[in-house]
Amino acid sequence: MEYTVETENITKTFGNFTAVNGISFKVKRGEIFGFLGPNGAGKTTTIKMLCGLLRPSSGSGTVAGFDVIDDQKEIKNIIGYMSQKFSLYNDLTVRENLTFFGGIYGLTGSNLKRKMKELSTLIYLDEIENLLTSDISLGWKQRLALGCAILHEPRIIFLDEPTSGVAPDARRRFWNLITRLAGRGVTVFVTTHYMDEAEHCDRIAFINKGNIIALGTTEEIKSLLKNDILLELKCGNLLEALKLLDNEKFIYEIAPFGNTLHITVKDEKASLKRIKEILKANGISTDSILRITPSLEDVFVRLIKDQNA
Repeated sequence: MEYTVETENITKTFGNFTAVNGISFKVKRGEIFGFLGPNGAGKTTTIKMLCGLLRPSSGSGTVAGFDVIDDQKEIKNIIGYMSQKFSLYNDLTVRENLTFFGGIYGLTGSNLKRKMKELSTLIYLDEIENLLTSDISLGWKQRLALGCAILHEPRIIFLDEPTSGVAPDARRRFWNLITRLAGRGVTVFVTTHYMDEAEHCDRIAFINKGNIIALGTTEEIKSLLKNDILLELKCGNLLEALKLLDNEKFIYEIAPFGNTLHITVKDEKASLKRIKEILKANGISTDSILRITPSLEDVFVRLIKDQNA
């Protein structure tokens, strides 16, 4: 098995604060590896250590065989990196941005032209190449930033919350591009706080408070709650229902999910009956209450609760 990213107890502290707490994982060649967690969980700090932008406080790691402490310059030359904030120049056209970033990576002349043509075909930038970057939509800026990161054909690309603030349809198109890149053998390491994006990943790691709390395929992680009884409740007054049920002892966990409540219980039959009775006694109509299969978000909520207990 060929791994392009490996870490062993890698840690980053800032004074008395531990941002990343001795985490270990491996990423396979050509894999889409998702790094999921809430804001402040340690995702960006981890990715900056792997990209050679931050020096670990302790532990070790390699990227394509290069050491994250001793070979930071070499790592920067063979990776692509797309940060949370687009590092584009708004006063340049799309084509000029690509030319500028190509020059940073040492691409010139016919080689640069060939790479830009190939990239335009992959990401469909040719139709906007003469527009000022300030005049294109956020979704197009996202594609352009990805284009600048992969222009030099890196073996590994690090994407730090690349779809934050982008419309859902633009996010879907972006993930289609990521899947195509992985199909070409490129390793993709992507951080996100969108649980639906995890479904596109080959494997994912959940991180919270600097600790990895789960690691595996989406199915492996969902199976962590396979013995739980999870109910989905749709009712008339969701907020009031949440308040009423939150302190009931027969309920292990309750959390809002969109326009429903997800409720974890120990006894399905007795709990269904009791929930209906409580809601009816308080004048809240029950539209439906069904047992469902836990989602990744359900697992994440549970793991965080268990970690904080």
